[in-house]
Amino acid sequence: MQDLMSMLNTLHRPRLLIRAARAGAQEYNRNRHLQRLLGYGALPRTAPALMRLMEIERGHNEKRTNDDAGYSLPRHLDVLIAIVAEAQLLRATQPKVVREAT
Repeated sequence: MQDLMSMLNTLHRPRLLIRAARAGAQEYNRNRHLQRLLGYGALPRTAPALMRLMEIERGHNEKRTNDDAGYSLPRHLDVLIAIVAEAQLLRATQPKVVREAT
């Protein structure tokens, strides 16, 4: 299985969607947004939240690519905003790897 960061790096969506998600991530509020997207209750840690968000996003993207009448751009964008913001949180909490000079 791919690690989470590899999965995030291989996620390819239209440039406009990604740009909008990056802009929206600046206003991201984890408590408010994650509860709305994942359901109320205790919030999962960043990595499990990202896995669930990516599953939800995959469903939205399938609807988008299949021209499904049930596709909702605002819902898809909400999930992408959460993915971008949670990925930023995950990267910020990972220890920095220092490479030795050879």
